[in-house]
Amino acid sequence: MCLFCEIIKGNIPSTKVYEDDRILAFKDINPVAPVHILIAPKEHIASANEINTDNSKYVAHIFEKIPEIAKAQGIESYRVINNCGSDAGQTVMHLHFHLIGGVELGEKII
Repeated sequence: MCLFCEIIKGNIPSTKVYEDDRILAFKDINPVAPVHILIAPKEHIASANEINTDNSKYVAHIFEKIPEIAKAQGIESYRVINNCGSDAGQTVMHLHFHLIGGVELGEKII
């Protein structure tokens, strides 16, 4: 079973910061910045490669909610990252976005 599906079902604990009927946002257990939130659709979508017309509403909803989640975390400036595939650093094969901020990140991504 998928790690994030288990978190979404409540079988694995997480520190939730936002939840509705379509998405769950929770704190990353290995943060790279003072604010590091993972935002995942409740429907299992393995990666960005699997986004299609049937499930793209989840991605749209995530991006509609990102400003609200960021504001609730006390940040107005942030970075949103998606890793697609193992070579890109995706370790959990469930589509998710990293909301990172709370510190000056600079222009370099890596």
